[in-house]
Amino acid sequence: MKICICGGGNLGHVVAGFVAAQGKHEVCLLTRQPERWSTQLTIEAPEGKTYTGHLCGIYSDAQQAVSDAQIILLCLPGYGIRDTLLQIKDYLRPDAAVGTVVSSTGFFFQAMDILPASQTLFGFQRVPFISRVIDYGHRARLMGYKESLELAIERSAQPGILRDVLSDMLRTPIHLLGSHYEVSLSNSNPLLHPSRLYSLWKDWHPGIIYDRIPMFYEEWTEEAAELYINMDRELQALLEQLPVSKGSIATVLAYYESTDAPSLARKLRSIEAFKGIASPMKQVEGGFVPDFHSRYFTEDFPYGLAFVHRLTHEKGIPSPTIDKIYEWGMKMINK
Repeated sequence: MKICICGGGNLGHVVAGFVAAQGKHEVCLLTRQPERWSTQLTIEAPEGKTYTGHLCGIYSDAQQAVSDAQIILLCLPGYGIRDTLLQIKDYLRPDAAVGTVVSSTGFFFQAMDILPASQTLFGFQRVPFISRVIDYGHRARLMGYKESLELAIERSAQPGILRDVLSDMLRTPIHLLGSHYEVSLSNSNPLLHPSRLYSLWKDWHPGIIYDRIPMFYEEWTEEAAELYINMDRELQALLEQLPVSKGSIATVLAYYESTDAPSLARKLRSIEAFKGIASPMKQVEGGFVPDFHSRYFTEDFPYGLAFVHRLTHEKGIPSPTIDKIYEWGMKMINK
């Protein structure tokens, strides 16, 4: 099959290289910076494994990239989804499936508004890999796999066939969910990151300068864990009012095999793939301040948590923790 990966970030590197290395499909890339890419993409994986994939094309032109692609997979931040869908919509094959590597930044809501009503859509609940670029356009690191993935497919007469193709592409078992809400309203990054950010800097104001950058996960606190649990409880109450299968989005405590805030904090501090990730800060004279231009802010508040926040209000679900953290985050971004 011809597969087009849209996006040249961490996930775009690893997904494109990993899929291309299997040699089963033709993989091309749609990126704003094609001149920085090599057609040979090397992926370093755990336990010393290395995958080398050949890209059949690297384009900045949407028509060249997607016109003959059967699967288009967006590996993009929330703010890049709408513009990319608008770029590709006039060149898609009618039978092409368009999807996203993670759905919690509004992909389905935007794709249903922009693309033809007959276009097959798919999206994952969580990203398939933890990824980092080493040498842009040439080499990246696959830092962690998932044991299984959850996927939603809309507007398809044979969703099981597409699910099997994607499972083979990513070499990961995939469970098919019943509704796009079950992937769009993930309690992963849209709740995980804001809870930690709020606990770190809820009292920050201009003039406060810190003398160090804390590690985002390795120094996770019980306060952040408690906020995360409370946000998840409010999300679970929302899910009860939506057409989703009961239990389709596991609670945070169940997913991380924890029982309370202290055990959740310990779990998040211990995850190997999360180690070495610093909190988003920038250096100023005298120390460091929060970086409100970081994707932790610009992605997870207006394109992640925003959809949860909006739906709780539409459905009349009390959400005091979500409201408090969302309103704080948006205020910090706007400042």
